[in-house]
Amino acid sequence: MVYPDAETTISPLADGGEGTVDAIIAATGGEMVEVTVHNPIGNLIKSSYGIVPHTKTAIIEMSAAAGITLIRDDERNPLNTTTYGVGELILDAISRGCRKFIVGIGGSATNDGGVGMLQALGFEFLDEQGKQVLHGAKGLKDIATIRIDNAVSELKECSFCVACDVKNVLCGDDGCSAIYGPQKGATPEMIKDMDMWLENYAHITRQAIPDSDKNIPGTGAAGGMGFAFLSYLNATLMSGIELVMKETELEKHIKDADIVITGEGRLDGQSYMGKAPVGVAKLAKKYNKQVIAFSGCVTDDAVTCNEHGIDAFFPIVRKPCTLEEAMNIDIARKNLKDTVCQVFRLIRLGCKNR
Repeated sequence: MVYPDAETTISPLADGGEGTVDAIIAATGGEMVEVTVHNPIGNLIKSSYGIVPHTKTAIIEMSAAAGITLIRDDERNPLNTTTYGVGELILDAISRGCRKFIVGIGGSATNDGGVGMLQALGFEFLDEQGKQVLHGAKGLKDIATIRIDNAVSELKECSFCVACDVKNVLCGDDGCSAIYGPQKGATPEMIKDMDMWLENYAHITRQAIPDSDKNIPGTGAAGGMGFAFLSYLNATLMSGIELVMKETELEKHIKDADIVITGEGRLDGQSYMGKAPVGVAKLAKKYNKQVIAFSGCVTDDAVTCNEHGIDAFFPIVRKPCTLEEAMNIDIARKNLKDTVCQVFRLIRLGCKNR
């Protein structure tokens, strides 16, 4: 060891996507809950979310119920995929006494405007015959009336904070259908139809909820789930990394640190756009702390990270290897340990020569 007497504080971190539940639960002493819900194509699956008992807070990743990784490639079709299971997760948490919700909405397989989630919570989206519309984006075309009076009554006591770094609006060229539809299995014709149906959904929503606005940045997140949260659940959208740092109380650890160490699998020219390492660096610079980042690999344009608070960064791969070898947990741990050791030997040498 280079500094055997050093005190090290480890703070779990995520950027609002995968790993958000684990990070917050680890930092707050929460617990995981397993529940059976419907996946994006309506099959029952075992899912899970986190609860922080002393604050009655539920931490949910929508991808645990409506994520694109839950279905096969040949099952990707946003006309059919639904967010209904996300509503089931929320319902379960409400039944356990939770009234504060932190929700990550990355990685969706859906483009239903969050209607499936809202249906599970008791909101009614009715067709001309007064029947609930079908699940999936295809149901949006049939919405004639929206009723909010029969929604779960406990929702009035709940607050929702949504981790969202996407700035897309609901409809149009920058809307969820056009930008994210293709990766969810949408054809050009489907994109055109879904965008039109979402416009109709937004129009009827405004009749029921006059303050709703489809043009707020983030309404297009997760296939329109941002719109559903903002319009129907009075949610607040926050940067994913800022939300996680707040919930894990990272700031109080950074205040007392001499050096802040962060990192991720890959640092590149886009890492400053809502990614965890630059979020940490921004907070650290509030207290004039030095920030070092370690990464599995770095690209040439990763130098932009130096302009956004990371004082120096280092790749940890030490010799030519396959991607599989680099991602092997034992190899990665050794590479990280050896690289960090050499960096801190350099820091110690610099301190001696002052």
